[in-house]
Amino acid sequence: MPDSNARPKSSNNFNKLKKRLEREVGKAIADYNMIGEGDRVMVCLSGGKDSYTLLDILLTLKARAPVDFTLLAMNLDQKQPGFPAHVLPRYLKELGVEYRIVEEDTYSVVQEKIPAGKTTCSLCSRLRRGIIYRVASEWGATRIALGHHRDDIVETLFLNMFFGSRLKAMPPKLHTDDGRHVVIRPLAYCAERDIARYSRQREFPIIPCNLCGSQENLQRKQIKQMLAEWEQQYPGRSGNIFKALGNVVPSHLADGALYDFSSLGAADGEEDTVFDPPDVAGPALGIYRIG
Repeated sequence: MPDSNARPKSSNNFNKLKKRLEREVGKAIADYNMIGEGDRVMVCLSGGKDSYTLLDILLTLKARAPVDFTLLAMNLDQKQPGFPAHVLPRYLKELGVEYRIVEEDTYSVVQEKIPAGKTTCSLCSRLRRGIIYRVASEWGATRIALGHHRDDIVETLFLNMFFGSRLKAMPPKLHTDDGRHVVIRPLAYCAERDIARYSRQREFPIIPCNLCGSQENLQRKQIKQMLAEWEQQYPGRSGNIFKALGNVVPSHLADGALYDFSSLGAADGEEDTVFDPPDVAGPALGIYRIG
């Protein structure tokens, strides 16, 4: 039976990594009030490193959380050729988590609708979302937990800027368009490199995505490469970009729906500072931890 508290080799480094991820997930949950008393949290498990880590950390935090909530695991079997359908049921059964494997042949739909060589992600994502929301309603889930991490959020910001002309990313918490579901991203503060290290140490039974993962010219991959090069040249840049999403000054952007520029007079407004240096000597951030 998999043990979320198992200690693999190099346990000292692993424990530090585990505590960091737990601290970051706990802080995200607290900052955005993601999980409350009595919530039924449906964790969407794809078989990738991110969703495995999400479920693993939430199980650990649940044991010492100040509120009582239920964890449910849901996997969508999209009928991709070669998909190892036995892996997740066996893993979740041994873990002792209530789960559902939902079988929907979205693979055939995507292959039929998208011309060869074109990106399948957009249609695949829409189909997945619809199924996830339907299952959440059927199961009585009050929260839908997705495994998107800090790097996903930053990449989405640049994707929307470069290709959609929008200043938009992935929020850590949101209501679906119809208002029926609350989606949460507890890994929002976690770096992908930490999740990858954690996943390798825990030896999760990873299932690769052969539907879209084999497409080499995706825009997201280009953005990921750009950010990786930035991070190598300027360590900490991705983290700073993410923090900027929580430090927005609408009066220094250009969206009239967010700020009433038309009513500004000659003596109104704020000082026109082009660049504000970071407050290096500012107060240390407090860290929230469940339990």
